Amino acid sequence: MIIRDEADLKLGLATLLERDPRLEAIAGACGPLPLRLSPPGFAGLASIIVSQMVSRASAEAIWRRMTAVLGHRPTAEDYLSLPPEVVLTFGLSRGKALALEAAAKEDLGGAYRLDEVALMPGQQAIAALTSLKGIGPWTAEVYLMFCGGHPDIFPVGDVALRISVGDVFFAGERPTPEAVEACAQAWAPVRSVAARLFWAHYARITGRVALPR
Repeated sequence: MIIRDEADLKLGLATLLERDPRLEAIAGACGPLPLRLSPPGFAGLASIIVSQMVSRASAEAIWRRMTAVLGHRPTAEDYLSLPPEVVLTFGLSRGKALALEAAAKEDLGGAYRLDEVALMPGQQAIAALTSLKGIGPWTAEVYLMFCGGHPDIFPVGDVALRISVGDVFFAGERPTPEAVEACAQAWAPVRSVAARLFWAHYARITGRVALPR
């Protein structure tokens, strides 16, 4: 199964609730889940890199500055052509600037194009992405979920997901990534649907959208 459209997401949710009926009340309260798919490639990965470890508002501001210069779907070639003084105006941290540069170089002349990586099996794709400077598991997992349609990924290091899972299963305490990973085993093979559900639950209980930009 690959998540490509609303029908796939609906089927995945039905599978999830069959595997874990405890989630039925949450699903009913949250309503339709966000699909949020983008085409694979440099622009999709760049947007996720920008979203790392910052508020949604900050990520959107940085992305607006980038796309004002590069266009709505920036290419690796265009990004690498920018003078350093222009890149500085985007408000990127040094780590994010290095990650974007590494991703662009990989897309243009590395072992794999980024759209090809999105089609690889999950662990192989994560290994390929995390081999790039500045790209960690969260970025790789979110890219595969939202640009590759991978159905069975749960980013256990995501703080909003940990808070959301904690609200449901840990009496409001924030569980460790290891504890969340153990919980998520019950939601295979549609853990990406479970992640969307718990992001939606987080938005409902906090009033804050935590999905990547």
